[in-house]
Amino acid sequence: MAKISVLSDQVANQIAAGEVIERPASIVKELVENSLDAGATAIEIEFKKGGTSFIRIEDNGCGMSEEDASLSLQRHATSKIRDADDLNELTSMGFRGEALPSIASVSKFQLQTREVESDSGTDILINGGKVVHHRECGMPPGTRMTISQLFNTVPARRKFLKTVSTESAHIVHYARLYALAHPEVAFTLIDDGRTLFRTPACVRLRDRVMEIFGKSVAGKLIEVEAKEMGMRLSGLIGAPGHSRSSRHEMLIFVNNRPVENRTLGYALIESYYGHIPKGRYPVAFLFLDLSPKDVDVNVHPAKREIRFRNESSVRGFAVRAILEALQKSVEIVAAPVVRSAPVGKAQTFDIGDSSEETVESKRTPILSSPKIDTPVKKAKVSEKTKTASETKSVSIVTEEVVFENEAGPIEEVAQVVERDWQFIGWAQDDYALFDTDSGVVVLDFKAAQKRVWYARLLASYENRTVESQKLLLPLPVEFDPVSSAMLTDNAELFEAYGLEVAPFGRNFFRIEAVPSWLPEKEAEAYLGEWVDLLRNGSISDKKAGATQELLAKHAVHNIVRGASTPGETELDELLDSLFQTNNPLADPDGRPTFIEIAKSELNRRFHKK
Repeated sequence: MAKISVLSDQVANQIAAGEVIERPASIVKELVENSLDAGATAIEIEFKKGGTSFIRIEDNGCGMSEEDASLSLQRHATSKIRDADDLNELTSMGFRGEALPSIASVSKFQLQTREVESDSGTDILINGGKVVHHRECGMPPGTRMTISQLFNTVPARRKFLKTVSTESAHIVHYARLYALAHPEVAFTLIDDGRTLFRTPACVRLRDRVMEIFGKSVAGKLIEVEAKEMGMRLSGLIGAPGHSRSSRHEMLIFVNNRPVENRTLGYALIESYYGHIPKGRYPVAFLFLDLSPKDVDVNVHPAKREIRFRNESSVRGFAVRAILEALQKSVEIVAAPVVRSAPVGKAQTFDIGDSSEETVESKRTPILSSPKIDTPVKKAKVSEKTKTASETKSVSIVTEEVVFENEAGPIEEVAQVVERDWQFIGWAQDDYALFDTDSGVVVLDFKAAQKRVWYARLLASYENRTVESQKLLLPLPVEFDPVSSAMLTDNAELFEAYGLEVAPFGRNFFRIEAVPSWLPEKEAEAYLGEWVDLLRNGSISDKKAGATQELLAKHAVHNIVRGASTPGETELDELLDSLFQTNNPLADPDGRPTFIEIAKSELNRRFHKK
């Protein structure tokens, strides 16, 4: 008996559905693409319970005849291509002919369609791949597709779906993508009977961006328009200085198809070098038009990824076009460059007087909060402090050990011998100089502050003693649907780390409390960065140790960034706190907090015996 057999069409369709239909949003994507290929000028999308119970896509496109409607539900049946050569010149959104039979095999699927010249339409109902009825119906010209009981034939797939709010957010994301890709098409999106947005056909892309992302985003965009060697790049990009902490608003379209492409993504980020801070990402709605022969969209089953025939030429063209747009937007104003004198000159600090004035900090003083010692494992630490007014003597004796927490080994501490540190002054604004019996010590005070705050925050996270302060006036913030879902699902996680956020309408929230060290004006940006970390999977309530370390590292950069140069008394307190931590030699990123230049090295450099 033969061991190999041909799978039935129903099983083959269900296998194909696993590649094409990842979640309810995938169904919306595939059906909206079909509506656009049908020439629709108005598309209505309705869904319930994140699309798991009900999805309806209705358009006013060309519709289908009864024969075409029946054929469309068979595998690899399509009107988009005829032979293999057509794959080299694809101009349609869909072309594989897998979406409809795949959807019909894992749900209760109803197709209703009518051509303009027909007197009646066609109604086909399929449940789990089996035809329930095939009959005539009355309806306006166009196509209506209704999906319910999703994954009724493969219930195990339901376990992999996220919460209703998360699945809804993904549907909204795809609807917005295609609304941006086709401003000339009117879109309506309805969730559980509520209209989320209804956008009429727009002449300009900026008008569609304003309707979807708001005036605050649209008002900070500049236009891009360039042509070269059969390629055209157009759209809107963020003005210099306007950036985001994630790539979620870097939207790229190739021949009006939303895509993910590293070539264009890196070209965009590379072009903004020097225009936005390192680690930030630009806002962009870019449209690249080129010959279908020069791009391959048949790479991924869901058609998310594409490849260019000539990656280097596309990258070079994109960089030149974006740089030209950025340069036009920048107004060069001749202004004298003022450099402040290094803090710590004789006229600024008097070492013998502890009442000197320092630069006013934009934040709460770094050392104003009580010291918190991080629990140390497998370490022996001792401290000795002299009482001399001008000399700070610190002794820390450790073994070469590995510190551990819930996430496992994190740091190594080398042996440190006793040092008598006498403060000399400041160099290059950030470095405190100390004279010792064996040489000179250079302290990076910001690196030291990072280590101290990192220890405090970790201890407060582990002990659930995070200090937060209520805002007198809550701050309203708005997020995109995906970010809103992540924020709603993880409200308790945010609260555990000092951020209290309450819903304030659809996709709107109010920040009611922030960590005590966070300035109110930075609360919105800080919350946005946390949401991005959630979306990227970097933090989770299931990974307590790793999450605490990452959030502590993330926080100390924000704390120290606005810190003022400490006075001598504050510097002494900083040293006290530094040597109470489990690793005073390095900041949380592994950079040294201080270095020592031995007396023997100084003598060698100056050719002294």
